Amino acid sequence: MALNIKPIADRVVVEAAPAEEKTASGIYIPDTAKEKPQRGTVVAVGDGKKDEPLTVKVGDEVLYGKYAGTEITHDGKEYLIMRESDIYAVL
Repeated sequence: MALNIKPIADRVVVEAAPAEEKTASGIYIPDTAKEKPQRGTVVAVGDGKKDEPLTVKVGDEVLYGKYAGTEITHDGKEYLIMRESDIYAVL
């Protein structure tokens, strides 16, 4: 199913990766203690600004700031809309 959200200018829509369910030693993390993920997959991109094209593309796995973006829910799934400048790296 294609995402029918079209971000404006230098904004991108990111689907966050799921939070860690257990630690490396095998201890399960309760929902109240899970950290907000800081990585995800780009699912939609805007057209960029005049003279500043976007460098990320749909399908890129990215790292972003802990408090970056605005959370939205669309068709039962959660996404983040953020500026490209909130993205730190492409993996």
